[in-house]
Amino acid sequence: MPHTIEARIEEKARALGFDAIGFCRAELGPETRTRLREFVERGHHGTMSWLETRQDQRSHPQALWPEVRSVISLGTSYAPEEDPLETLNYPDRGNISVYARNRDYHDFIKGLLKHLAQFVIKLGDDTTQVKVFVDTAPVPEKPLAEAAQLGWQGKHTNLVSRTHGSWLLLGEIYTTLALTPSQPRAGSCGSCTKCLTACPTDAFPAPYRMDARRCISYLTIEHAGPIPEEFRKPIGNHIYGCDDCLSVCPWNRFAQTSRHAKLQARPDLIAPNLAHLVTLDDTQFRALFSGSPIKRIGRNRFLRNVLIAIGNSNDPSLRQPAANLLTDPDPTVAEAAEWAIRQLSTPARQAHDATPQGGKRWISEQT
Repeated sequence: MPHTIEARIEEKARALGFDAIGFCRAELGPETRTRLREFVERGHHGTMSWLETRQDQRSHPQALWPEVRSVISLGTSYAPEEDPLETLNYPDRGNISVYARNRDYHDFIKGLLKHLAQFVIKLGDDTTQVKVFVDTAPVPEKPLAEAAQLGWQGKHTNLVSRTHGSWLLLGEIYTTLALTPSQPRAGSCGSCTKCLTACPTDAFPAPYRMDARRCISYLTIEHAGPIPEEFRKPIGNHIYGCDDCLSVCPWNRFAQTSRHAKLQARPDLIAPNLAHLVTLDDTQFRALFSGSPIKRIGRNRFLRNVLIAIGNSNDPSLRQPAANLLTDPDPTVAEAAEWAIRQLSTPARQAHDATPQGGKRWISEQT
């Protein structure tokens, strides 16, 4: 039986299914505030106004909850079994970010956090309080995870772990308990720049800095309206998010495939067929992505992304499915359809040999 309260919390957390756990004081240095302020002042947050508002809470835990004394930072691995970059070799298929290939992780992880939070309360006294968060409040998740020694913020601005690479989903428990901070652990990016050079849209103006307005994840998920034309070709067949900078991280070689079924990819979402996705109406879209984070962006924004991928496919057989959306009631969808047809109608595309691209065995032939 572990003797310290921290050891008992860690044992319980791992039993619940968390893969990484650390503790830190509920305080952060001024660099967190400075980085966020500069990010917003440069306009790198794009239309994500929630990053601009409540900057105090995003810079310091006690600005969100004055009573908090410690933070329990937790990570859950979602490392994929398949190579996320493999789908990029099949332009008639869509590439979906790994975290979105199954259930919405927010609900799953929040359930685990609540169980652990109840355990923490029992370890304390009658005055012990807790709050749980998983990407749903102005919480500086990555700086806190770094302070709790789960890893470090890599040059792609995401957390990197020695044991889980770039594949950790984060959650936090704020508590009034005074917990002993975790011991420092070594690890760094060193001279590696693979994540920076892997980005198709050059979204990193410098190491450890990202311009979200150029990020494919931002463009395909957060950005409303037409995608700027300068990014459409580099987007390729990414139809929801992008893992390119995460996938090339050398630390991923230590990551083990996620042990949680809800975080493992649905076969039909590993490399879905663009010809099927482009036909979805709103009802079919909601049915296909029920319980998925993809449902949040809605049918119209999703079809916009699919049409961009179709325009980049070099597959003339997709011209007619795109043409069926020229009169779509949503003007952004109709404009994307027009762009896709224009790309597929150039002389080079007309001469393209539309050889069937069946892909490898793990690629679903259904959707």
